[in-house]
Amino acid sequence: MKKITTLVLLLASCLWHFASAQEQYREQYRPQIHFSPKEHWMNDPNGMIYFNGTYHLFFQYYPGGITPGPMHWGHAVSKDLMHWKELPTALYPDSLGYIFSGSAVVDSNNTSGFGKNGKIPLVAIFTSHDPKGEKAGSDKTENESLAYSLDSGLTWTKYSGNPVLKNPGIRDFRDPKVMWYAKEKKWVMTLATKDHITFYSSADLKNWKKESEFGKEGGAHGGVWECPDLFPLTLYGKTYWVLIVNLNPGGPNGGSATQYFIGQFDGNKFLAIDNQTKWLDYGPDEYAGVTWGNVSNRRLFLGWMANWSYSQQVPTVKWRNAMTIPRELALFESNGTMYVKSTPVKELSSLQKKSAGNKKSLKSKVLPRQCLIGINANAGSDFSITLSNRAGEKVVIGYDKAKDQYFIDREKSGKVDFAESFAKVAYAPRFTKEVNSQLLLVVDQSSIELFADGGRTVMTSIFFPSTPYDHFALKSAKETQLISLNSVW
Repeated sequence: MKKITTLVLLLASCLWHFASAQEQYREQYRPQIHFSPKEHWMNDPNGMIYFNGTYHLFFQYYPGGITPGPMHWGHAVSKDLMHWKELPTALYPDSLGYIFSGSAVVDSNNTSGFGKNGKIPLVAIFTSHDPKGEKAGSDKTENESLAYSLDSGLTWTKYSGNPVLKNPGIRDFRDPKVMWYAKEKKWVMTLATKDHITFYSSADLKNWKKESEFGKEGGAHGGVWECPDLFPLTLYGKTYWVLIVNLNPGGPNGGSATQYFIGQFDGNKFLAIDNQTKWLDYGPDEYAGVTWGNVSNRRLFLGWMANWSYSQQVPTVKWRNAMTIPRELALFESNGTMYVKSTPVKELSSLQKKSAGNKKSLKSKVLPRQCLIGINANAGSDFSITLSNRAGEKVVIGYDKAKDQYFIDREKSGKVDFAESFAKVAYAPRFTKEVNSQLLLVVDQSSIELFADGGRTVMTSIFFPSTPYDHFALKSAKETQLISLNSVW
């Protein structure tokens, strides 16, 4: 009898913890198909690596509250890019300072010498930010450091020789993104240095040599450059290199945003093929976006779904901020100019509900809490879709023919008074002259991501209605489809 009672109590305890976890992810505004931390502050995605069938997502994290503090690296893992398991904090501040943004690599050839007993080391390369030096006005507060893991990223050891790249006297000297450049058998670091990029190389991840600089004359310079990334993509059988540079402020719709350049990289220098300023996401709420390393045949991107203009004021209680839907990047050409497009990863379809009537035209007025909405419309005239609730709060998404631009209007979206810059209409250009316009909307509890014309135009926007939007209305759309999605929690 005692054993039965103990078993019942154990089962009850497990059910209670499960119910408690489920309830935790049902809070007001909590995303249901995007990653967000269980609690506390989160910003930039860091150290994104794919290893032994697992996607690792590290991120800027402050476990002491819902506003930024001494930065750590949080950690989450996934097998499918949709369902994430949050793990214990990976990296903590030390005598060199806070753990700012960076990247991680799989050192398969053990060039670093960190590997032992045949174990392949994962190596994190991050910025050590000295708060005391910053307060004193020093221009050498940021330096680059290493940590390594021999248990697939579960635990990390700081390198005793940190920092491995010392600041030459540049106040903003951070966010190293490292990749293996196979042609010359060396590691290449892309580093944000004030308002341009500096490239470094190394044979062992410990000793770095400056190669070149890029960007002093090109691109947007409305603020500091941050969180860069460099990787190849192919179009028409030819390989090009894409250089991502996040900018704050100075984005196309105010505040922070992700710009990029397309060109060639020879292991030493990056040369852009044109001087146009290009944006990976025109919405107000995608920033610090970078890509996963070590993924074969796909270039997968993830951004922080927020804006530094108001990220510390958004009205969440236990946690702050989420990540975008993971996206796959590709090149396309429009009017003789090359661009990058992005689409939601195919794994998003795994969340599709299997119930009858899952795919249907939007004659119904009921809107699921999280869903995909597909719209076919004629770009020869204005069209829109309005998401709303009974309180009269709404977000309007559509196309303005006169401006030849897509837009997201959240002026009356709900709670907007926490920041003056929040309630506004965001616009983005259209990159095709096709008569038909196709939109895919990824709708969650407090966000919408617009992918227009096969991902040629992308916009991300967050919102905070008093109750979830449960109705929609169409204006001038030819054909529309709704797909309900299951929560990842």
